[in-house]
Amino acid sequence: MARRADQITSERLNERLPNEEVADELGQLARVFNSLLARLEHSFEQLRRFTSDASHELRTPLASLRSVGEVAIQKDGSREEYRDAIGSMLEEVKRLTTLIDSLLTISRADAGCIQLHPTVLQVMDLARQAAGLFEVLVEEKGQNITIDGNERVSVKGDRVFLTQALINIIDNAVKYSPVGGTIHVRVYGEQAGIIRLEVVDSGPGIAPEHADKIFNRFYRVDNSRSRQAGGTGLGLAIAQWAVRVHGGDIQLISAPGSGCTFPRSRSAHSD
Repeated sequence: MARRADQITSERLNERLPNEEVADELGQLARVFNSLLARLEHSFEQLRRFTSDASHELRTPLASLRSVGEVAIQKDGSREEYRDAIGSMLEEVKRLTTLIDSLLTISRADAGCIQLHPTVLQVMDLARQAAGLFEVLVEEKGQNITIDGNERVSVKGDRVFLTQALINIIDNAVKYSPVGGTIHVRVYGEQAGIIRLEVVDSGPGIAPEHADKIFNRFYRVDNSRSRQAGGTGLGLAIAQWAVRVHGGDIQLISAPGSGCTFPRSRSAHSD
């Protein structure tokens, strides 16, 4: 058993020790060791997948930056053409910055390095603050955001990360709701000290086979469509982390053609 354990490396974490079925102390030791190997294998696989996905996501805007720059420098263009080229490059820089910020948040969360600063917050105030950041974009698309609910409901949490979670969800709702669509943000105070905060959009909805994966990192229902909208594939993953680290839960309720509802629930403080 010792010789077999000594042969297991990071490239062979799928291997297991023998004698796991034996009922003596060696069998118990093998079971514990094999359980540890299974957890390590899962962690290494997550790290490999995350590194691969992050590299792919970073390559796309970098390739676009290089392409636009090379085309612009090889031709004798007008002032307006150069302005358009620089504008395109700045858009890619903005996307890169957003992606890098999201990657840093995810990595710090995984490492347990994020320190929360909880205070008692009015949930309706959080909803209004998050929705207010989309006024210009909503006006451009002719959309409408409604906010309603219980003004007395409060929650103890970190304002920065709870607001960021709500911003990420509303951002998705605005992106995928049609021109003239409506996004509803609702706050409910329920029994047993639980609050429910919903974000309901009027978009095309998501098929059931995608619903369980929508919070996975870098997961996109439609890659080309998400990239055109400027998404990084990390917004909902960060929202899920922020809700769960506060002891809450987040879900997706949707069907094709019926829009999406993101309910978030957690313990509340009621005045």
